[in-house]
Amino acid sequence: MELMRRWGLAERIRGAGRPGDHPLDIAWVTAVGGHEIHRLDFGTTDTRPAPPCTPEPEQVCPQHWLLPLLAEAVGPGVLPRECRLESFVQDDDQVRATATDLSDGRRLHVNARYLVGCDGAASRVRAALLIAAPTRRRTRVFRNILFRAPRLREQLGPGGAPVYFLTQPPDLRYPLRAMDGRDLYRLTVGDHTSCDALSAVRSAIALETSIEVLSDNVWHLTHRVPERYRQGRVLLAGDAAHTLSPSGGFGMNTGIANAADLGWKPAAELAGWAGPTLLDSYEQERRPVAEHSLAEADGNLRRTLDRRLPTEILLDTAQGARARTELARGIERSGVRREFEVPDMHFGYRYASPVIVPDDVTEYDWCADLVAGGRAPHVWLGPGSSSLDLFGSGFHLVASGSHPDLPGLEAVARAFEVRRVPLGLTRAPAYRSSYALVRPDGHVAWHGAELPVDAGGLVDVVRGGRR
Repeated sequence: MELMRRWGLAERIRGAGRPGDHPLDIAWVTAVGGHEIHRLDFGTTDTRPAPPCTPEPEQVCPQHWLLPLLAEAVGPGVLPRECRLESFVQDDDQVRATATDLSDGRRLHVNARYLVGCDGAASRVRAALLIAAPTRRRTRVFRNILFRAPRLREQLGPGGAPVYFLTQPPDLRYPLRAMDGRDLYRLTVGDHTSCDALSAVRSAIALETSIEVLSDNVWHLTHRVPERYRQGRVLLAGDAAHTLSPSGGFGMNTGIANAADLGWKPAAELAGWAGPTLLDSYEQERRPVAEHSLAEADGNLRRTLDRRLPTEILLDTAQGARARTELARGIERSGVRREFEVPDMHFGYRYASPVIVPDDVTEYDWCADLVAGGRAPHVWLGPGSSSLDLFGSGFHLVASGSHPDLPGLEAVARAFEVRRVPLGLTRAPAYRSSYALVRPDGHVAWHGAELPVDAGGLVDVVRGGRR
C-alpha cells in the first residue's frame, strides 16, 4: 500500500468497495457459525489504530477489484492485453518477440530494448531461457470454490471474520475467506476432498443459508525460486520469479516489490545514466527476499498441515468443550499470530548489492533506523505528509541536520547533474543520520553524518558503476 500511495492509487484501492465496518479478525472454527476454537482480534478498518511505522495500513482488495484499477492507471499500451507470447530472440542491442493477438489471431512483431517476463508460475519466458526453477517442496494440489452467500454476513453479525480456518476432521482445515466483505466467499479444500463443491461448502458452514457456487478450480501449489532472474536483456518478475504458499500473504507483496525494484533500473538504462552493474543488482536484491518469503510461508503452511484435529472437537458435550479448549491452547502456542501480523517481513528486509554503499550497522529498528539497503523509514513531516512521499522519481537526498553542509550539498547536486542522474533534495528533521540518499524505490543507497568528499564516486556507486 505504500507503493500504491506512491503511484497515486492508495485511496482508490481503499474505496474499491470493501466495507470499513467488516471485522478483520482471524477465527479458527469447526465450521462457520459453528464452534469457535480461537480468534485473533484485529478490529475493523474503521476502528483499528493507525500503525506507527507506515502512513498506509494494509488493505483487503480482491484481485477482481485491484486489476482493473491497475490496468486503468497504466493506460493503453502498444500491445493489446489479450495476447500470447509465442517466441523471442535477443542480441546485444534488443529483444525481438512474436506474439498472437487472441482477439483476432493476428501475429504481432515487437522490437524492444528489454523484455520482462511477468507471465506467472508456469512462465513461458523462463522456460524459453532454460532457467531452472526446481521445486523446493512437494507440489500440493488444492481446489478453490468460489460462491455467493447473500445472507451469511448478516447471520454471523459482529462475530464475522474475513478468514475462517476450518478445523473439521478429517479434511477441512484450510481457509474460508470473505472475498468482498458482502456476499462473495472462497473455500479452499485439498484435492482429495472428493465431494462436489456445494457439499463441501455446506460442510464448511453450520448455518442454514442460501449458497450459489460460482466456480470450482484446481490449482497447484509449488515452492520455487529460479536460479537466475536475468539473462541478457530478459528479466523475470512476479510469480515467474517466485512461487510460494499463500500462507501469510507474501506472494503479492513480493511481486509488487519486484516491480518497484526493477522498474527504475531499465528506466535508468533507457535514459542513459545507468552503470553496467545496475540491472544485475535486481537479482542480487530481490532473490534473497523471495527465498526468505518462501521459507516463512512454508512454515505457516506446515503449521496448518501438521495440526492434529481430534474428532472430539465436533461434540456438543463437555468432552467436546475440553477438546476445543486444548486445541485452542495448541493453536495459540504454535505462534499463529505471526502468519497475520509480521510487519518485519514486509518492511524490514535489507538489500546488499554493489549499488548500495554498505554501513556497519548490524542491529537496528527497521521502523525507525536508517540502514544501508533498508527501506527509508516513514516519518510524518506535516499533516498528511510522510517522508515516503519524497521518494519515487529519481534519487532523493534528505538533509536532517540543523546545520547542513551547503557547499557539500552543492557538490553532490553537481555530481548527479553531470552524470544526468535525477536528484531531489529536502532539508527536514526526518532522520537520525544527518544525510540520507534514498533510491527511486524508497531504499537507502547511502547515509552518513557527513557528506562524502568524493561526491562523484558516490553517484557512480549508486547508479551502477562507471561506463
